[in-house]
Amino acid sequence: MPAADLLVGPLLRRVVGTRATIWVETSAPATVTVRTADGATGTAPTFSAYQHHYALVVVSGLSPDTASSYEVLLDGEPVWPLPGPYRPSVIRTRAADDRDQPVRLVFGSCRETTQHATARRLPPDALDAYARGLAATPDPAELPDLLVLLGDQVYADETSPTVRRLLRRRRRRPVGAPVDQVVSFDEYTKLYLESWRAPETRWLLSTVPSVMIFDDHEIVDDWNTSAAWRADARAQPWWGERISSGLASYWVYQHLGNLAPEEVAADPLYARVTAAADATGVLRDFGHQVDRESDLAHDSERRPAVRYQWSFALDVGRTRLVMLDNRCGRVLAPGRRAMLPPAEWSWLVDQAHGSYDHLVLGSSLPWLLPPAIHHVEAWNEVLADSHRHWVANAAEKLRRAVDLEHWAAFRRSFDALGALLARIGGGTPDGTTRPPREPGQPGQPAASDPGAPRPASISVLSGDVHHSYVARARFADPAVITPVHQLTCSPLHNQVPDAMRLPLRLGWSPALAMAARALSRTAGTGRRPLRWTKLADPYFGNAIGTLRHDGRAAEVTIAGTTSAGALQEVMRHQLTSG
Repeated sequence: MPAADLLVGPLLRRVVGTRATIWVETSAPATVTVRTADGATGTAPTFSAYQHHYALVVVSGLSPDTASSYEVLLDGEPVWPLPGPYRPSVIRTRAADDRDQPVRLVFGSCRETTQHATARRLPPDALDAYARGLAATPDPAELPDLLVLLGDQVYADETSPTVRRLLRRRRRRPVGAPVDQVVSFDEYTKLYLESWRAPETRWLLSTVPSVMIFDDHEIVDDWNTSAAWRADARAQPWWGERISSGLASYWVYQHLGNLAPEEVAADPLYARVTAAADATGVLRDFGHQVDRESDLAHDSERRPAVRYQWSFALDVGRTRLVMLDNRCGRVLAPGRRAMLPPAEWSWLVDQAHGSYDHLVLGSSLPWLLPPAIHHVEAWNEVLADSHRHWVANAAEKLRRAVDLEHWAAFRRSFDALGALLARIGGGTPDGTTRPPREPGQPGQPAASDPGAPRPASISVLSGDVHHSYVARARFADPAVITPVHQLTCSPLHNQVPDAMRLPLRLGWSPALAMAARALSRTAGTGRRPLRWTKLADPYFGNAIGTLRHDGRAAEVTIAGTTSAGALQEVMRHQLTSG
């Protein structure tokens, strides 16, 4: 028996050219080796923090346009693949020149562990169902290029019966810590162990590259909804450990694998963590530092010189994916609320311009909500900034009670993103763009790359709202030719309360949208430069989405789970015919 074993993983995270990254958690310190059937290898020692052990292995020497099985060894002893019904894990690479190769992105969000089904009778897990279907398909060409997880990969504040029993057995917890919520780093590790160790999930994550971004439940419901919310959270004696542990564990389990091999080597935190004999203090300080930086993001005089950025971007063939942090970096100062701080908005503008056929934004929160709900959120944001304290207090209570915290509740960012996408989608085929219609928008985009053609499609992938829908944006400017869509797929494994289904359907009602728009204008919100319509009725079951790009054609499919745990198509839309 080897001295160490795999606790979590292997997770195949990024495949870039002829290199790939494999993430693991081990039971003891070890040297981790990944070896493919065609001779590509990578080795890394584990790093340790909070008495847990991790490694991110860069595998080099892969052959283009192949699917090669691999094994994982700890101190020279093979520990993966495991015996069982699933075929060996593979690393699939794209062709050396993949410009004409189709791109397939699978996406979803909001996945409570399957153990919640015992207490809440949740419908079957869409991620597990997808894994079983994929495992039954022997053709490696059917493997998607990327699994895009859009938030709430774990629930720190809504734990399973197993985790709650563990928490009750703990003798030392911070004063006032909620008895059924995780607070410490070690408690967070149990969430990932529980969520990623199921056989179907483990095989899927070992075979399909994945990228991830957090939403609120990785920390707590409504995380960073407002400045008042942050003040109330910090008044809790257990909050300091919760936020530090939540951010540190997110970096280890999710964000570290988002980085390409060259980005891993350049990450200053990774260098400090791997150089330390025990990185506990490094990660604890990092969690506190990142949370403090959020307070400074809106203040030009106190803005930190260097701020850790969770947003990231990557290209797959002729598709550009830009994943956005909708939570940690928010600007919450009244009157200056923004989804992204100024420096990160400038980064987004830079990433959104370039040479590609399809632009995809990964945003845990939908940019386009049902219109009636959108206008209510916009109205609430204005009232929450009222100089009349009783109005502001009532609006803040309403904001928290019904989660009025999406892009609609950050009007400057909503409008600026619309202007950015209109600018990109209004370019001419030779790459030139019209001047902006509204000078002075925050983060006004610079001129497009003159050699870049207008993209064939722009899609915003989102989750959070526990139902799935596809909506098409309609800009007032007829020069915006590129179709812009909101693709929302949620949940993978959760459910929206029955009482919320009718309000969510009615949110698309033109009559209610008109009434809500009139209400929002009473608060001075003004007119919006775009409108949007749903392409089909929303779907309320557990679901997983697939966005396929083939040349300049784009198509999205949403598949929902049946009572037997299989997947069936519930909507399909041709976003552009190319």
